[in-house]
Amino acid sequence: MAEQKEYRIPAHVAIIMDGNGRWAKKRGLPRTAGHAQGAKVVEQILEDADHMGIRYLTVYAFSTENWSRPQTEVKALMNLLRTYMRTALPKCTKNNVRVRVIGDRSKLDDDLQKAIDGLEEATKGNTGIGFQIAINYGARDEMRRAVTALARRAADGTLSPESITEQTISDALDTAGIPDPDLLIRTCGEERLSNFLMWQLSYAELYFTDKAWPDFDRDELVKAVDAYNHRERRYGGLIQ
Repeated sequence: MAEQKEYRIPAHVAIIMDGNGRWAKKRGLPRTAGHAQGAKVVEQILEDADHMGIRYLTVYAFSTENWSRPQTEVKALMNLLRTYMRTALPKCTKNNVRVRVIGDRSKLDDDLQKAIDGLEEATKGNTGIGFQIAINYGARDEMRRAVTALARRAADGTLSPESITEQTISDALDTAGIPDPDLLIRTCGEERLSNFLMWQLSYAELYFTDKAWPDFDRDELVKAVDAYNHRERRYGGLIQ
């Protein structure tokens, strides 16, 4: 009898939540309705991931490119984020969730920045699942900001260029201290990274589903983790 492999739960799952607008259009609803439904799904999937034993969940909420969308849609997305930052604390406290926002928050409105700071501060001591929300995030921008910070350190003499390692760069990214994702999920049939965690996803397993994000549920998350369990993670080496 062949040896049965241990079922593996990925420690860190990243999700590109695609298809909110298409989901709404299919139902004759405004795109904002799709985003509102998608926000509800995020909260449920966070609970599902925690119950499955996933230790980190990172979602792509608003990219650096999303500013080019119609202003009504941008405003609706920002209001959804405001609402979450203001109302999430009781549930995060109950479920021991630690929230962290990645991306360039300096371009966000002051009230949203303060709400983010408040939620991060209030949950930083929680020891349960780490929930990372990418807002005004782009991987190229993240790497640009990291390189700028390292260049400043080199210029003032606190960092030798010869001492820079991959870990040095990782520690300068928004995700410093968080393990790289084991699994990336993208919904609604698209199969690209779209400027999301390009450094961190170097060795992640990629899973694509035709389901639009508002239709994503625990069963779909289980399917993704099942698919992950059928992959051989070699990190450039050979199968043993």
